[in-house]
Amino acid sequence: MKISRCRVSGNEYYCVINGEDVRLLSAPPFEQIVYNGRTIKKNDVAFLPPVSPSKIVAIGLNYRDHAKEFGKPMPEEPLIFIKPPSAVIGDGDDIVYPAMSERVDYEGELAVVIGRLAKQVSVEQAKDHIFGFTIMNDVTARDLQAKDVQYTRAKGFDTFAPVGPWIETELAPENLSVKTSVNGILKQDGTTADMKFSVYQIVSFVSQVMTLLPGDVISTGTPPGIGPMHKGDSVEVAIQGIGILHNRLV
Repeated sequence: MKISRCRVSGNEYYCVINGEDVRLLSAPPFEQIVYNGRTIKKNDVAFLPPVSPSKIVAIGLNYRDHAKEFGKPMPEEPLIFIKPPSAVIGDGDDIVYPAMSERVDYEGELAVVIGRLAKQVSVEQAKDHIFGFTIMNDVTARDLQAKDVQYTRAKGFDTFAPVGPWIETELAPENLSVKTSVNGILKQDGTTADMKFSVYQIVSFVSQVMTLLPGDVISTGTPPGIGPMHKGDSVEVAIQGIGILHNRLV
């Protein structure tokens, strides 16, 4: 099932996308799917980011080949950092190049959407707390990341968390193709099978640190091939079983 958020006649709704039809929901979908009776054609809907998280938790150096390209050892535990909710944009929205940076990179990633409050859950319990999966581009000011050492500024600019195009609720995350293209040229071509820490290990680990709320997003790391974008570039992140997230850097 494909679930997103949309704006219709000035009002915002969660919705279910079924081909060219969009069925509006009467409430957030995390506890149950409740339709409000309205069905609208896809072309008549303004889509929003598919979720409005209280926080975005991201994982660094989770792909073995990505750690190799950075010349860094794999972490012994998931390396976590936070991106603010104000960084979220949706499919088709513009990424804004910040004036204080001289290098802005793409990082295509599989993202988890939490469906139930998760606090100190086990790896075995983690699956029951996942609502679905989406795509995130963990946009990074690489020069500022090197300068600051810690990640807050480099990862936290407004528009630096494109998410979408929707949430896919029926997906096995263990061996998915993750590809990123810039201006149609393939830059990243990896698979989630290269992750050191699985989706379920990550959800469990993060829940030991902080309470995860319905709608929160965990981005699970990026495969090798990261690199810079330039103003005017178009970037697409494609993940098998979900779709394509498209944004432009302005």
